[in-house]
Amino acid sequence: MAKPKRRYVCAACGSVSNRWQGQCADCGEWNTLAEEAPATVFSAKHDLSSGGRAIMFEALDAQTPPLARRSTGIAEFDRALGGGLVPGSAVLMGGDPGIGKSTLLLQTAAALARRGEGVVYVSGEEATGQVRLRASRLGLADAPIRLAAATSVRDILTTLGAMDAPALLVIDSIQTMYSDQVEGAPGTVSQVRASAFELIRWAKEAGTALVLVGHVTKDGAIAGPRVLEHMVDVVMSFEGERSHQYRILRNLKNRFGPVDEIGVFAMEGHGLAEVANPSLLFLSGREAAVAGSAVFPAIEGTRPVLVEIQALIVRLQSGATPRRAVVGWDSGRLAMLLAVLEARCGLNFSACEVYLNVSGGYRLADPAADVAVAAALVSALADKPLSPRAVWFGEVSLAGEVRGVAHAALRLREAAKLGFTSGHGPAEGAGGEGGLRYAGLDMLPNLVDRIMGAE
Repeated sequence: MAKPKRRYVCAACGSVSNRWQGQCADCGEWNTLAEEAPATVFSAKHDLSSGGRAIMFEALDAQTPPLARRSTGIAEFDRALGGGLVPGSAVLMGGDPGIGKSTLLLQTAAALARRGEGVVYVSGEEATGQVRLRASRLGLADAPIRLAAATSVRDILTTLGAMDAPALLVIDSIQTMYSDQVEGAPGTVSQVRASAFELIRWAKEAGTALVLVGHVTKDGAIAGPRVLEHMVDVVMSFEGERSHQYRILRNLKNRFGPVDEIGVFAMEGHGLAEVANPSLLFLSGREAAVAGSAVFPAIEGTRPVLVEIQALIVRLQSGATPRRAVVGWDSGRLAMLLAVLEARCGLNFSACEVYLNVSGGYRLADPAADVAVAAALVSALADKPLSPRAVWFGEVSLAGEVRGVAHAALRLREAAKLGFTSGHGPAEGAGGEGGLRYAGLDMLPNLVDRIMGAE
């Protein structure tokens, strides 16, 4: 009998290799190749063109019952989901260790169970006693949750098949599950893929909302095969800095609603508390005007969030190489913006160290933050505080133009609601919202002149 050949599958792109190597030859990712069980070799006798069951086709305009979402009992979680859990849906939640994934799901399970919904919580990482200890600390010990510690998918599905289908099934985590039909240790590419497929298939047949907790790599990506994110209906990321109490639940994929929605939580002694108005959270402590501080109205999905961008400029006396440090924003975009300010506005940052920070541990990916960052940099360089009641937004091109951005009116309405009196942004988006004075900007030099007092 011939010895089966080893095969290695890339977790990022699914490419197959006959030998292990540090870098995938197809996608270029490092340390993503993992050994998988040998594939079955199909021959001519494996003809799949006959012998199957005929499937039924439906018209595209056939009547479909509306999605009946089920509220989790946590408003911020519902917002991130797009309105609540959809029966039969599969949700994958990833996040750094200790960020609060299990705490959030335990609170959600308790809220549903107290409303009379059937909830099953399966832990593959902790014993039932450890989960009960956390529930007691959070004040959830009285919730009628059916709790189990198991890692065998066959045992889990056999048990679930002998009882009424629950409204919610939590698997913590998918990397600890294994199927006895697949070779390999738990956490390998083949085991994660097979285990997730069986659990998702059962959840869709039973109409149960399934939530899978996923480990993340050191780069922040969910561990295991990338196909796992394609198999589920919703992918969520639980983000935050351990040094801050604030946590952001971000929606990265949603087949039943908008993406990029967020829910904001604060980690407290009794668990995760909802933050209904995150703008007040990220703007706290701004009583005095300080040079290098600008307020940016960001958009997360459909929610406007006002955040503070802080810049610090330190002039060097020697010929040392200046340092650029960024927290909460893209360092490459900062380098581009500094180059535009030097080339188009005549400002000199080459002999200065530049430090940029987004307050509250918030992470920005919105290109409309360019104008706010530029305003903070110019304010810090000139040592001139900006108005504490002004907001700044807009995208900056390499030519120094201030370009329009999406949802300008929504950004200004949120600023006016929180007491801001003036807005600075793209000229084509000029217009007052809620009594707020708006001053349009055509070019980046106009922003510099406005801060320096030349206009």
